[in-house]
Amino acid sequence: MRVLLPLLRTSWAWRLGAPAAVAAAAAARLPRGASAGPGPRRAMAFYRTEERGQPHSPGYRLFFKNVAGHYISPFHDIPLKVDSEEENGIPTKRARNDEYENLFNMVVEVPRWTNAKMEIATKEPLNPIKQDVKDGKLRYVANIFPHKGYIWNYGALPQTWEDPHRKDKSTDCCGDNDPIDVCEIGSKVLSRGDVVHVKILGILALIDQGETDWKLIAINVNDPEASKFHDIEDVKKYKPGYLEATLNWFRFYKIPEGKPENQFAFNGEFKNKAFALEVIKSTHECWKALLMEKCAGGAINCTNVQVCDSPFHCSQEEARSLVESVSFSLNKGSNEEDQVWHFLGK
Repeated sequence: MRVLLPLLRTSWAWRLGAPAAVAAAAAARLPRGASAGPGPRRAMAFYRTEERGQPHSPGYRLFFKNVAGHYISPFHDIPLKVDSEEENGIPTKRARNDEYENLFNMVVEVPRWTNAKMEIATKEPLNPIKQDVKDGKLRYVANIFPHKGYIWNYGALPQTWEDPHRKDKSTDCCGDNDPIDVCEIGSKVLSRGDVVHVKILGILALIDQGETDWKLIAINVNDPEASKFHDIEDVKKYKPGYLEATLNWFRFYKIPEGKPENQFAFNGEFKNKAFALEVIKSTHECWKALLMEKCAGGAINCTNVQVCDSPFHCSQEEARSLVESVSFSLNKGSNEEDQVWHFLGK
């Protein structure tokens, strides 16, 4: 009997920009003394994604590879900062101007307007993206009028972790045990598994069942309008109503499941860029402690291939074996959940 193989699809993330060699060639064509300046930046690295299993099935996984074709963890091996100088895989401090200090890598989990609740699998080897499952059922966010699915490109910053054992001094609640979430507000619909450069504009403190669940507001630096956005006030100015819609989305999105409204710290006020950057710094320090086994990570899987001093570091061969050992459901994926509109009345 023939052995059935799980569906395997690969796609190159060329949308992230040219490889370093191409960028270097472009730089060489600049006049002597000229500079590309602090404008929109293209990624100097790019990543490959590999799908295993059927979409809209419990066995679906989206794995990540680097340019060399080696499996990596999007949680641990993609740098937090863009073009960060690294020491043993962990970015070190480096003097930069304000523009460069606010450039981060974002891993896209959920494209705008879609409903499937996709997330980095923090408890699995190499942390592929998978669809969340609750009570044996795949999870989808509801359409609550006037919104369709997620109203931003939704994802996370790599190399961050909201420690569930550490109380946040500004919210008085512990973290939610995940990488910090990002709502990307640019004009383009991105794809699942994209790794894009974003600049941070502000942050919202959602309190989810007693846990701090930060929501960063950011914009793709290559968005046509990115040059207009520098802080949270610019979102109010150039995208009026978007922050109010974001607050309402997070307030109400669990109501169709029979749950109460979500709550927020600071009475639902969006904090500015400076505040957000401090939160990112804190969650990055928590991630460093996690990877160096200086705190209790519980069920979090810290396997990585690039943080060389981490006790969880593994070889490229071990990483490949981990991926190949993961079993996948061979059942066909279902169609995405039937689209239903929910109207919330007073």
